[in-house]
Amino acid sequence: MRSLDLVVIGLYLIAMPALGLLLSGKQKSSQDYFVGGRQLPWWAVCFSVVATETSTLTVISVPTVAYLGSFTYLQLAIGYLIGRIVVSFVLLPRYFAGNLVSAYAFLGQRFGTGLQGTASVTFLITRLLADGLRLFATAIPVKVMLAAFDVHLSYWQIIALLAVLTVIYTYFGGIKAVVWVDAIQMFVYIGGAILAGIILFGKLPGDWFSTAMAEGKFQLLDFSSSIITDQYAFFTAVIGGAVFAMASHGADQLMVQRLLACKDLKDGRRALIASGVVVALQFGLFLFIGTMLWSFFKGATPDSMGLASSDELFPQFIVNDLPPGISGLFIAGILAAAMSTLASSLNSLSTSTVSDLYQRLSKKPLDDAAVLKMGKLWTLVWAVVFVVFASMFTSTENPVVEVGLSIASYTYGALLGAFLLGLLVKRARQADAIIAFVATIAVVLYFVIGVSFPDGEGGETSLAFPWYTPLGVIVTLVVGGLLSLRHSRDAEESVPETV
Repeated sequence: MRSLDLVVIGLYLIAMPALGLLLSGKQKSSQDYFVGGRQLPWWAVCFSVVATETSTLTVISVPTVAYLGSFTYLQLAIGYLIGRIVVSFVLLPRYFAGNLVSAYAFLGQRFGTGLQGTASVTFLITRLLADGLRLFATAIPVKVMLAAFDVHLSYWQIIALLAVLTVIYTYFGGIKAVVWVDAIQMFVYIGGAILAGIILFGKLPGDWFSTAMAEGKFQLLDFSSSIITDQYAFFTAVIGGAVFAMASHGADQLMVQRLLACKDLKDGRRALIASGVVVALQFGLFLFIGTMLWSFFKGATPDSMGLASSDELFPQFIVNDLPPGISGLFIAGILAAAMSTLASSLNSLSTSTVSDLYQRLSKKPLDDAAVLKMGKLWTLVWAVVFVVFASMFTSTENPVVEVGLSIASYTYGALLGAFLLGLLVKRARQADAIIAFVATIAVVLYFVIGVSFPDGEGGETSLAFPWYTPLGVIVTLVVGGLLSLRHSRDAEESVPETV
């Protein structure tokens, strides 16, 4: 057991909740709790956005992508940046003009509370599936690495520990604590990755770069693969990535809430667009580490190395080849990514539950003190739900983990499509939007489960993941648009000024 590593991990787990409470200040109103009084600096929000969308699996799996393939994964980052720019100039102005704390309040203003509630419930279920299972998946490599240090914890113990430490600063500090701790955690896992990369670089042969170049490990653009079935084909990655980013950063409360914590629209745009650049640099770092790992392990397959999963490649190096203290720092970085995702989910779930559902269903208006109290209460409720849900899974081979990690792409098309329907189709009414919303989720799930395409090698495979969101957007606009034709132009619903 390497005591120094355990000391580093322990100090980190204690320091993060303490820093969160210290930096957040006192929450005097629901606006403070949900959107930080709209006074957070754009650069902190930018780092929080990046940390929120970076899970433990990103830190571990992206190097694996480069190890087994090349840099074509970076094409997704091109699409992500394009999508963020579109959101900055199309959707963000609507949110700031309406002085909203929830993305789905926009749908409530445009269509009515029925669609607002539908979108909010969809968001709650999506976050529970995606982030609850991501929390379980986080416990897998953490359990393996801690076992290497002779610390043996079960999955539920790791999950509960992370949840308790995270909920402390999320409950008391609200979005301010979440954003500031996210920013710190991003530098922890990025710093750990840079240190690991420097040490790894020192262990490589002198000709490693030229060898990797000759093997095509640094290939960035892919114009030869099938755009239908290969997620790293250029047009698939860029177009699909752009639409996915429009949904994830423009129609998902998880990200929108952070942007609404900025001082004004200008700062919100800065935070969002800058986050796309940082994400691209981050992906580049992890991919470069993956290519160096390929050279370090001499291109050996995970099976030949006795690994149960290809995602154990980077953890294997962390545990066995990093010096004491550095490996502990990197494990702390992995925990940072997990805690960041969990904290962001708890805060956004609490906000959406109170703003989009509880206040709408409550028969009597709530004063601000009651709203703040309910926000904190629902933070605790969702923390318990996450722990129970994630702890239900005890097998690393359960296929629902993979489904859960990509579940957001199945509902993002309907969410973004509803926003665009409200902006583009003036005749559309609430019933049209709700029918289109439900139909979209059904169609996308049908494509996920029941439709396959030739893979070019004599077999069949599913539609490439980046196309699910564009498919959903198209279905929502087509169905909602056709249904809206039932209404005469004279009966068009007026669109609020915020739209």
